[in-house]
Amino acid sequence: MYKDKKVIVVLPAYNAARTLEKTYNEIPFGLVDEVILCDDASSDNTSDLARQIGIPHVIVHENNKGYGGNQKSLYNKALELGGDIIIMLHPDYQYTPKLIPAMVNIIGEGLYPVVLGSRILGKGALAGGMPFYKYIANRALTLTQNLLVNYKLSEYHTGYRAFSREVLTGISFNLNSDDFVFDNEMLSQIIYGGYHIAEVTCPTKYFEEASSINFRRSMRYGFGVLRVSFNHFLQRTGLAKFDRYKKPVVKELDAVGSGKA
Repeated sequence: MYKDKKVIVVLPAYNAARTLEKTYNEIPFGLVDEVILCDDASSDNTSDLARQIGIPHVIVHENNKGYGGNQKSLYNKALELGGDIIIMLHPDYQYTPKLIPAMVNIIGEGLYPVVLGSRILGKGALAGGMPFYKYIANRALTLTQNLLVNYKLSEYHTGYRAFSREVLTGISFNLNSDDFVFDNEMLSQIIYGGYHIAEVTCPTKYFEEASSINFRRSMRYGFGVLRVSFNHFLQRTGLAKFDRYKKPVVKELDAVGSGKA
């Protein structure tokens, strides 16, 4: 709890058994009230291990729904449990849980409603093992996105994110893709909705157990990111309209709000 605000960490998991416990043990439980893990039809014992180490809320997808589908289950559950500050932390230990207090403080003090853990701020991305082609693609895509969506971030592609309840209930994230481009669609909605975003420097860790998409999936993701950015440009300039940018209807918000104690 942070100043009467309920803090929830959500873990989107897929074959994360080798790194889950290490990640979980570094979560600052003096600050975090609840942890939710969603196992997206792993072939290892991720969900069993999650229960063994004491994660109180474990969601299991019988069929793989994708990275975006995993996040949808987690955010909906976090809102149902009354979360005021929701942090997405990958259980593959690529992002350090030790940044959670800083991210919670920024949102809890009302400075920003969204915080991203940026691997690009500073000069640690390549030193931390980010493949060179991914670094170049990250920089090129980010430059293009900043121009098209009329914002300025160091990167749009980090998986370390924290949100206020207001943001999650104010955007239609359930309309987004179930694939990796979900993250960019969500940021596009947040920026279009007028919410401001903070970034904190996050150490980069690339190692064998850390999850990563292959070159082919990376290319597909890159084209998806460009599509989202062009759609955002068309939406903000009034040249087209997309349902993704509509506010959630009141009925959905009431249903979500009823889960808050």
